[in-house]
Amino acid sequence: MFPNMALWIKLVLAAAVAFLISFLMTPPVKRFAESIGAVDEPGERRINKVPIPRMGGLAIFLGFTLAALLFGDLSNQTTGILLGAVIIAVLGAVDDIVSLAPWAKLLGQLVAALVAIRFGVVFDTISNPNFLSENAFIEIGWLSIPLTILWILACTNAVNLIDGLDGLAVGVSTISSVTMLVVSLIVSEPMVSVLLAAICGACVGFMPYNLNPAKIFMGDVGSQFLGFVLSTVSIVGLFKLHAIITFLVPLMALAVPLADTTFAFFRRILKGQSPFHADKGHFHHRLLAMGMSQKQVVAVLYGISAVLGLIAVLLTGKSPALRIGCLVAAFAVAGTVWLFVFRKNPNLHPLNEEPANRDQSEDKGK
Repeated sequence: MFPNMALWIKLVLAAAVAFLISFLMTPPVKRFAESIGAVDEPGERRINKVPIPRMGGLAIFLGFTLAALLFGDLSNQTTGILLGAVIIAVLGAVDDIVSLAPWAKLLGQLVAALVAIRFGVVFDTISNPNFLSENAFIEIGWLSIPLTILWILACTNAVNLIDGLDGLAVGVSTISSVTMLVVSLIVSEPMVSVLLAAICGACVGFMPYNLNPAKIFMGDVGSQFLGFVLSTVSIVGLFKLHAIITFLVPLMALAVPLADTTFAFFRRILKGQSPFHADKGHFHHRLLAMGMSQKQVVAVLYGISAVLGLIAVLLTGKSPALRIGCLVAAFAVAGTVWLFVFRKNPNLHPLNEEPANRDQSEDKGK
């Protein structure tokens, strides 16, 4: 259950290298983005009042990739994750420069997912969410590839869609990676632990430049990359474990972006719009519409993510009573958010029309 000293050293070094590369490379990436015109100009759908360069996610990508190559186990699955991540990073960088059509981005994400699957990043069995059952895992047969694709695309776009406020996406991704890192250590998944330590270090290295007021945005190259890596790492490290109830851990670790994306999808469909149609109906917009500042909204969503992450960690305990208590706590958190954010503010219901137009509630085109 507890990692040996060699693994601890690897984890610390992976996180430290990823942090340093990300932190040191962000200023030159900022200058590069400015030189090629990858800049968010102030406008109707922008939160920034001054021009701010994007593409900061390149620094996160470089930090993670170098740390993974130096300290990770370059198995087929790790190779698949890294190759897919390169495709996603290139796709995001191009999108930050020329603004690709939604279908083009989705096609690129699909190619990255298929590359990862080709190298074995696929779940053909999942741990049984019914921890009272005698069957520890469930065979999913022919559904394995379509469900893997769906999970990767959902997570990739989920992190992308919550990248609407300074520091929000990078902070939630950090909390998610820490959550899954702790669980991977508990269940003895060293390869996955090193990758998660690297992504955590890269995120923390970028964070000082991205917190409000942001000096640089991560852009699609960062948000899509983070979603892709977290989704693929969770497949090889958590979904496939049979001994404990890890089925819900990735879902809870990424609950904030996944829930936001799910509501956005159905909200737009029910309004007769394309699911790719940008609006101001995301969770962070609704909290802004309640009168919160950007920093307060980010802090609230950090808090929700952290609580759900802690519940996810506790969920790995062997006691059925503890697991049931964790599930009850998770529903309590969701119910509290629903009651105080949406129920008492019916105009902010996630499936209703978007909140009133306010300067501070503009997003970055998501």
